[in-house]
Amino acid sequence: MITSTPTSITEMKPAEVLYQMREMRDTWREQDFRFTNDQQAKYDDLKAHRQERIKYFYDNNLVQKGPKVTKKVEVEQEEE
Repeated sequence: MITSTPTSITEMKPAEVLYQMREMRDTWREQDFRFTNDQQAKYDDLKAHRQERIKYFYDNNLVQKGPKVTKKVEVEQEEE
């Protein structure tokens, strides 16, 4: 089975962006908390893409704001 690898950040799935960011943070820790210029540019692109996606959710009201309110349903019992 041939899997196509995304060639740009815009073709990546949202979860893949998060995996890449986590991987880069691990690399950052291993490199004494420093990125090379190329790594910094890639991380900035991933971060911008993630922020764009989050902004999309807020703009389209796809994010829950505030606590979840549940309605209590009272069962009426019939008197015999």
